[in-house]
Amino acid sequence: MFDSYALLLGSTLSAGTVLAIAALGLLINEKAGIVNLGAEGMMLCAAIAGFATVVTTHNPWLGFLAGMAAGALLAAFFGVLVIWLNTNQYATGLALSLFGVGFSAFVGINFVQARLPESVSYAVPVLGDIPLVGPALFRHHPMVYFAVVLTFGLIWFLYRTRAGLVLRSVGESPESAHALGYPVRRIRFMAVIAGGALCGLAGAYLSTVYTPLWVEGMVAGRGWIALALTTFATWRPIRVLLGAYLFGGVSMLGFHLQSSGVDVPPQFLSMLQYIAPIVVLALISRNPAFIRINMPASIGKPFYPGS
Repeated sequence: MFDSYALLLGSTLSAGTVLAIAALGLLINEKAGIVNLGAEGMMLCAAIAGFATVVTTHNPWLGFLAGMAAGALLAAFFGVLVIWLNTNQYATGLALSLFGVGFSAFVGINFVQARLPESVSYAVPVLGDIPLVGPALFRHHPMVYFAVVLTFGLIWFLYRTRAGLVLRSVGESPESAHALGYPVRRIRFMAVIAGGALCGLAGAYLSTVYTPLWVEGMVAGRGWIALALTTFATWRPIRVLLGAYLFGGVSMLGFHLQSSGVDVPPQFLSMLQYIAPIVVLALISRNPAFIRINMPASIGKPFYPGS
């Protein structure tokens, strides 16, 4: 019985890692005042880029780099459109998402039947051998632990460094930051690229580690869940991490119930991970003042330097 709970906790951490890395990337974007709805498309393109790279080179770490490069490239294209050409952020993000879905499906046709090299098992020495705790916490891929390190690194960057303060000021009042001499457009562009790279890393992790195969549309809405997660977490990195584990746990709970002999319709299991964000967002939306206090003031608004 306890072994099954340890397995549930371990699978929750793995499932939440995909959401956490992508959501932290989107958090960087939104802290700078940019809303990128193209996370789903970026993750899909990064997933096929990472998968194809690992199939070709047999090196999983090159797959992560390829995924990050694909995400950053698409984010750079998005950034040029919304930051310098001042196109509508929401429409451009949706277009990017649709492009990513179609382009990844086209590129991935030749990789549907491809297989990755046998993966290496990871375990923390000594700690991984502890009964129950070891399988739950200390036998994961390094990316699971990287998500935790990234969260605390982002907290330090945003709230303890000058660069983080400048980034947040650009998201709050780009006009004031511009008046003080900060290159608002360049800062926003760098934030968008960093966010795209993290979304790409999440996509590559999904296709090379979490579910090591390529299937069209395999991201399956995780990009949208990550986007909702930033609002659910009220733009706080630690809440993003905890929320990612919450949604990851909800998605894994159905499989745990099935393995325990509980008769659960498979359609209900498919709905769980999407129902949870909707319910949570509906609950926190009952207090709009709380969201406004934490939300970057200029999020989604274009910046005109000459105005």
